[in-house]
Amino acid sequence: MRQLLPAGSFRQAYAAGRLSQYLLLLACLAGVVGLLASRALVALSPVVGVLAAAANPQVRQLLKPWLRNAAAWQLALLYLLLLLSGFYTSQWAVWRHELYRLLPLLGVPLAFALAVPLSRRQQFWVGALFVIGLALLGAATMGRYLLNPAHALDLMRVGQNLPSVTRIFHIHFGIMLALACCFGLLLSRGAPTTGWLRWLLLTASAVAALTLHVLAYRTGLLVLYVALFADVVYFLLVKRRFLLGAALLLLLGAAPVLAYQLLASVRQRVSATVYDYNEFRYGHDINDLSLAKRLAAWQTARTIAGNNPWLGVGPADAQAAMMEQYEYQDFGIRPANRVMIHNQYLHYLVSSGITGLFLWLLALLGPLAQPRQRRNPYVWHFLLILGTAMLVDSLLEVQIGFNLFVFLYGFLVVATERRAEIGRLNPA
Repeated sequence: MRQLLPAGSFRQAYAAGRLSQYLLLLACLAGVVGLLASRALVALSPVVGVLAAAANPQVRQLLKPWLRNAAAWQLALLYLLLLLSGFYTSQWAVWRHELYRLLPLLGVPLAFALAVPLSRRQQFWVGALFVIGLALLGAATMGRYLLNPAHALDLMRVGQNLPSVTRIFHIHFGIMLALACCFGLLLSRGAPTTGWLRWLLLTASAVAALTLHVLAYRTGLLVLYVALFADVVYFLLVKRRFLLGAALLLLLGAAPVLAYQLLASVRQRVSATVYDYNEFRYGHDINDLSLAKRLAAWQTARTIAGNNPWLGVGPADAQAAMMEQYEYQDFGIRPANRVMIHNQYLHYLVSSGITGLFLWLLALLGPLAQPRQRRNPYVWHFLLILGTAMLVDSLLEVQIGFNLFVFLYGFLVVATERRAEIGRLNPA
């Protein structure tokens, strides 16, 4: 009986590095599909990535460059901080669970630092799958909204919104749509794109932006406009293309005004946001108001951080500390409606103090100290969008947000630094 994969062919694929590269590609595709539709694939993706690293025939020679990869060890320091918090945590069960949940902080960078790197074409198709897949989900979710807009408007009155058709929570879905919009525009200018593919990517970007406006995803719109404003500043101050920059700035100012005039969902979202803020400001009942409860959580978190400035209360103890502080000042919020921090920077201050916040900022902003990272538009768009989103949500505390950040950090930041290292060692 003939073998489907002869042993000789397998050895050749291993020796040539193709096995490692294809496993890394499989891990990336599984990660993208998992983010869009399947938690199981997201969980398996880092495992396949580690296998890709182990399948690299030159893995031993790459151990020293891996240890020099600043992006990889910056994420490792965050995991080390969690590990050391075991000396002062009181929530042992939660701590052990977090040790397991956050293992991708080590595994994902290891995969991108040690496996045979993806080719430019492979990277392009992974990005295209992300952009086009999100555009399709956006279009399907818009269709569901149009079938029953009254239901969506009722959700917006209490600060909620429609999830995607694959049940991605609206905050994370909005952030992913903003990323897809920006990445689609960048990919459409890439070398492998010609003809119909370029138009497909531009259309996908437009669909992602339209979905954000029609469904009025507040966090997604915030990060999209911040990223687009940064692009305008880049054209004006760096490229010195004043006419184009001025036109884009005018368009950027007109788009939200037009959306407010034309879309009932945007008007409802603005109205609900103002109402939430005023209800919190005047001390009214905020039990059913999303933004108002978030403002109360920020004030509660600031109190805890002030009492535990250097090491915080411990990552595993953050929720217990928040609930305990609510007992002293509850803002009229019933126990069932008390929420967590919804700000990643404040979350690190509460859980790990100034030490944790410093290490988190090192991971987020440290890559921009490297010229090659700064020149990579995918890297700084990713860091800007996720960094802005984390001002209004604790993305790393929810699994899909954590997976989104760690996967893209490995795919973009760790891989970019590794390419820079390869270029330094092989200038020819």
